[in-house]
Amino acid sequence: MSTEDAEQQLMDEWYERKSLLMEGMLGEQHDMVMHAVIPYALGGGLDLYYFPNRLSGVAIATKEVSEIPGEGSSNDVFKCYELVMFTKHSLDLDHAQDESTAFGAVHSNINSILNVIAPYSAEATLNPRETCEFPTEIPRVGGKCMVFNGYPDNSPKNPEGFGLLLIIEIFPSEMNYAREHGSDELFKLLKAKGHYPYSDMDRKPVM
Repeated sequence: MSTEDAEQQLMDEWYERKSLLMEGMLGEQHDMVMHAVIPYALGGGLDLYYFPNRLSGVAIATKEVSEIPGEGSSNDVFKCYELVMFTKHSLDLDHAQDESTAFGAVHSNINSILNVIAPYSAEATLNPRETCEFPTEIPRVGGKCMVFNGYPDNSPKNPEGFGLLLIIEIFPSEMNYAREHGSDELFKLLKAKGHYPYSDMDRKPVM
């Protein structure tokens, strides 16, 4: 077996293993995948994977941030991870590209955020409980505020040290609160209002 074939086999095996781990965290995966026209590895967009079978709404996750176990994006908690965001809107892939619909609008927003965070995560260490604000000049997502966390918690229960980095879009006032009082205090407020772990912005700030 050539080195290239061996690496591809390792990637394929990790994909299957990682998919099982993700289903353990997010519930059963939907059988449809939103494939990018140009592959992410060639400078295109991310493929998106959908998990609508555990929490109300749907989790939208990546599988290209860590293509080999222990390699790719990592932080102080996870040896390797993928990204996940949540919306309360029901999965509606027929209208995922139609931003005039509720699901299409939030799907487009999540897609844009994930495609900015993924390459950034390969260069920077993004830890749970940290906040992030996109520079205003970035198209579609400029000025948006985020907070990160582990999902469902910050302690991997697998030998690969694999986890999911949760991204939650928040209001600027909520980001400032998290920076002043700690993200855990913000999470408590979001949970009390039923907004955690979702990134839907059709709500009022919690402070």
